[in-house]
Amino acid sequence: MIKKGDTIKVVTGKDKGKNAKVLKILGSKVLVEGINLYKKHQRAKQAGKKGQLVERAMPLHASNVALYCDKCKKGVRVGTNVDSNGKKMRICRSCKGNI
Repeated sequence: MIKKGDTIKVVTGKDKGKNAKVLKILGSKVLVEGINLYKKHQRAKQAGKKGQLVERAMPLHASNVALYCDKCKKGVRVGTNVDSNGKKMRICRSCKGNI
């Protein structure tokens, strides 16, 4: 239940332990700001210009990230709860606080 704009914590991989913001959801993958960066060699567009190295963020699988809880200060599992107005809220499974 990760959505665009959420803060996440990377659980596995080369960027394990980092916190970042979700930029885009791509099916079962998540594009995260500043995480899983790879270098791409870009050709020169015009004659006489130089090519360059560009760093791009590549998507991570959603199972490799966890939603970050500000109260617990860690990556947590997410549950749902219905408030008195009938609106569904996402809650942290450890501290029971709203995310």
